[in-house]
Amino acid sequence: MDDSKIIDLYWRRDERAIAETDSKYGAYCRAVSMNILGVREDAEECVNDTYARAWNAMPPERPGRLRAWLAGITRNLSIDRWRRERTHGRGSTVTVLLCELEECVPAPRGLEEITDARELGRILNGWLESLPRQDCADFMRRYWGGESVADIAASRGVSANALSQKFARMRRSLRSYLEEKGAVL
Repeated sequence: MDDSKIIDLYWRRDERAIAETDSKYGAYCRAVSMNILGVREDAEECVNDTYARAWNAMPPERPGRLRAWLAGITRNLSIDRWRRERTHGRGSTVTVLLCELEECVPAPRGLEEITDARELGRILNGWLESLPRQDCADFMRRYWGGESVADIAASRGVSANALSQKFARMRRSLRSYLEEKGAVL
């Protein structure tokens, strides 16, 4: 079923919307959550919560790109869960991702930094748009989707070591770009 028909099901409050969403995007949302949490049961809960959020958001929302919209919800729910579990002494692969990026992109600490965070988002988008298409896709798979270097390398037919070095160069490039644009690091 195409996205517009699935969205129409949500708008009509037809419960088939969730089944159709799961059929079309469930595996993708589970992969996004698993890449962050690493625990199948936790990932499944986040995906179910994603469907509940989608149900409650439509209407009035009518997402332009349903896959990306659902993945964003799943990712945010998974990160929130990861943060809660980390405070209880548990962790996951997200720690590695955050450590890799912390030297480049500071996290907002409070409400006064929200405007700065939005500007930082615009700057990051500019940097991503300047990358070759494949580099941008790899960067997003690694740092937004949380995929392992080994998985990305295998899908691309390159060595994990070569890809790790490429990510290191990309992070240095990002840091330089942020400094050039006046982002405070």
